[in-house]
Amino acid sequence: MKILSWNIRSFGGDESAASRVNIFKKLRVSEQPGIVVIQESKCDTVSSRFIEIIWGDSNFDFVQKPKVGKSGGLITIWDPGVFKVNESVINEFFLAIKGHWTGRDMETVIVNVYGPHNDSDKKKMWDSLEKLMSYRDVSWVVCGDFNEVRDISKRKNCEFNSRRAKMFNDFIENMELIEIPLIGKNFTRISDDGLKLSKLDRFLVSDSFLNLWGGISTFALDRNTSDHCPIILSDKNEDYGPKPFKVFNLWFEEKEVEKLITDTWKL
Repeated sequence: MKILSWNIRSFGGDESAASRVNIFKKLRVSEQPGIVVIQESKCDTVSSRFIEIIWGDSNFDFVQKPKVGKSGGLITIWDPGVFKVNESVINEFFLAIKGHWTGRDMETVIVNVYGPHNDSDKKKMWDSLEKLMSYRDVSWVVCGDFNEVRDISKRKNCEFNSRRAKMFNDFIENMELIEIPLIGKNFTRISDDGLKLSKLDRFLVSDSFLNLWGGISTFALDRNTSDHCPIILSDKNEDYGPKPFKVFNLWFEEKEVEKLITDTWKL
């Protein structure tokens, strides 16, 4: 299982678009994700031929949400040999696909999110997602660019809004989601001048998804022509560099360690 999420910052309409297409094609070849979720495609309706070009072969299905005005646009692409989709939902703020992983019985819903900027639309998105997630007999992956941070440490040289962060954290808590810690980078969005940094991109999963796959990890790749880093969710135990912390087996003999880990994981 491997899912790639990337705010591409446009597949068309500017001089860097061709470069982003080439970088995406190389990522697809090198990482071999079974599912890709793209935000800010800034495309009108895209053709199957275009998806085939960026995917690298004809073994795919996809759904899309065209841009609104000059911004937005979502595309979700998947290998039907890896994930068999039986339903999709197109919303103002997200794309959702529901299906089965090959070799797994429980259905999974994968939600590709591009979060709005203003408060009223943010509340509308959280409400829409909570309504969608009222179905609890499936496992969930909610991912993409949420255009929001969870705490002040996830912004540098840019404004932090505690009320918006609380709305985000309340949604995560209400839906009983778990954020998979990011390996490799502290921030996923860097302004063109390199001064403003935020962690806007993430993977949130349900406990049932963790039970479905066991050990999973999220890591960030290098930022290229987009102002966002691609991020990957994977069930493979690969070497992504130095471990972010040390663990000693002796710690697990302490009575409070399980509660400490559980509480910390939810932050």
